[in-house]
Amino acid sequence: MNGSRTAPTGAHRASTAFRGDRVWTDGAFRPATVLVRGDRIDAVLPVDAEVDADVSVVRVPAGAVLLPGLVDTHVHVNEPGRTEWEGFASATRAAALGGVTTIVDMPLNSVPPTTTVDALAVKRASADGRAAVDVGFWGGAVPENAGALAPLWDEGVFGFKCFTAPSGVDEFGHLDPVQLRRALAEVAAIGGLLIVHAEDPDRLGAGGPLGTGYRAFLESRPPVAEEDAIARVIDGVRATGARAHVLHLSDAGALPMLRAAKAEGLPVTVETCPHYLTLDAEHVPDGATEYKCCPPIRDAGNQDALWDGLLDGTIDLVVTDHSPSTVDLKRGTGGDFGLAWGGIAGLQVGFRAVWTEAARRGIALERLLPLFSTGPAALVGLDDRGVIAPGAVAHLVVFDPDAVGTVHADALEHRNPISAYDGARLRGRVAETWLHGRRVATAAEGVTATDGRLLRRV
Repeated sequence: MNGSRTAPTGAHRASTAFRGDRVWTDGAFRPATVLVRGDRIDAVLPVDAEVDADVSVVRVPAGAVLLPGLVDTHVHVNEPGRTEWEGFASATRAAALGGVTTIVDMPLNSVPPTTTVDALAVKRASADGRAAVDVGFWGGAVPENAGALAPLWDEGVFGFKCFTAPSGVDEFGHLDPVQLRRALAEVAAIGGLLIVHAEDPDRLGAGGPLGTGYRAFLESRPPVAEEDAIARVIDGVRATGARAHVLHLSDAGALPMLRAAKAEGLPVTVETCPHYLTLDAEHVPDGATEYKCCPPIRDAGNQDALWDGLLDGTIDLVVTDHSPSTVDLKRGTGGDFGLAWGGIAGLQVGFRAVWTEAARRGIALERLLPLFSTGPAALVGLDDRGVIAPGAVAHLVVFDPDAVGTVHADALEHRNPISAYDGARLRGRVAETWLHGRRVATAAEGVTATDGRLLRRV
């Protein structure tokens, strides 16, 4: 299945036909009828193609577009153990209403973290029956499971996350430079993928109280911390042949070395996140710890350079790094940026936020879509997602790109009503989300079904 349009070769026993004047297929918007049979797309036909009388026809409204379900490979669900922070039920409802039909859950901040086969089983049991969208799982690479990643890989995790600096939770330790190199060699031996939170701890501030001004926090995590750690990852990939992915790039100063690594043919990919593309340090109010994340939101000039990295193809995908916590952990520190929990809750609104900024910059929706669909899907080998093509999973989203609305944190499906996007005026509206050929969420009714499946790497 390569995403190409095909003409019918015989009878299509479809159950649903989606007709729209702007359907995203073959890398462009065009008029089409999408036939769905069971949980898969059966055919993509001309918009005026005849269908059987018993086929249910869904007409995409004028002005709206039909998108493939989006894929987010960087989501912290936090269940079990810290379900008061989020949880599979609330996170996947937020995803469905944000047009995201597949997520991959990070191995922390759950307790236990997903660093053993037994812990993976606990995680899967926590998610089973609670997910409104499809859910896959990352494993973790920590000092304690060095040399023991293969069993997790064989159990179907999509790769292994590590930190090169303290993670913020005691049960998920970070790798020092020697351990990082060994993890890359181990991942290379099993044909896996290492995804890296890349900051050099020797370049970070000492931690502790920093006050309510954002500048002190920003200075405590300087760009060189990312650059030194990313350079170490690239050197490790070159030495071991491992495949590695740089998580949540905030520092555009690292783009030249990443660009050079790709030109060298090294198997290195990189993502960034909506908050780095839409928020900037100049507009973070004093004490507004809902904006705290690691690595930090940097200045507007840096943001411009990140957009350049998107448009020239250096950055491979955009994912939310949805990392929520309780309101008390974010705001119960008196607005001190050094003490508040770091993480942005944006799963339900991330795509709309980036589309809003893209439109302001004169960037077409067509340029964004691969970054939210085929980009993250390719990272984890799910090539039947993020596309509208014969054989693809029937994950579809009806999206109105011109609608405008205000975000209210207390109206989001996120478990805790705190978000850096609270009060933002955003473009776009997810009108309907379809999962495996069934409508599971609408803007008017909310989430109407819990049909998500648990995914394994195959």
